[in-house]
Amino acid sequence: MSPLSQRNAVGRIMGQPTDSFGEDAVTSWDVAGFEELYASVGEDLDQVPWARMGPNPTLVEWLDTRPAPPGRALVIACGLGDDAEELARRGHRVTAFDLSETAIGWCRKRFPQSDVDYQVADLLDPPAQWAGAFDLVVELYTIQSLPLGTRPQAVAAVAAPVAAGGALFVRCFARPDDAPVDVRPWPVSRAELGWFTGEGLTEVSLAEDVTESGTRFFVGVYRR
Repeated sequence: MSPLSQRNAVGRIMGQPTDSFGEDAVTSWDVAGFEELYASVGEDLDQVPWARMGPNPTLVEWLDTRPAPPGRALVIACGLGDDAEELARRGHRVTAFDLSETAIGWCRKRFPQSDVDYQVADLLDPPAQWAGAFDLVVELYTIQSLPLGTRPQAVAAVAAPVAAGGALFVRCFARPDDAPVDVRPWPVSRAELGWFTGEGLTEVSLAEDVTESGTRFFVGVYRR
């Protein structure tokens, strides 16, 4: 795929104006957009905008201080698999999924000896057997990527797999409650993260992190 086509694929995912979405529901456009982006980079996975080619540092820092023993873990929208592999390295029994079949193919190709159960699945229509089945659920930057009208459904879907006594780790772009959301990815407000408590979770911690470039993130931990 040409560099222009690759830029067009990225543009369908990143920087898309809010008013360009005629419907609030997730559509096949989203699936096609992510598939096109992964296909456009060929073998150069460094060109995937959100690919770190390593586990998320904030997640690693939290795992280093977490006293709970390994258990069943679910990684939402796992991308190229680095966070899932980090959890598996620490002894967790990991299921990781992504909407993109191409992304899951790359996970299996990158980690051919992995014990992670990589699956193609939709956050908003997950397998029924996942409900309440995981001791740890990891959500990194997925809610902010979905159309705004799906946000309540997305929050509920992220919370649903957390088992009794289990934990949810969330990291997302942050915005003030009254700030506009004009461009995708759409940052998440503190009030919206508060919806997790309506899904039966208790907020353990919610911190705001500001990078050197001024980008703001929320890092939240919740427990059922």
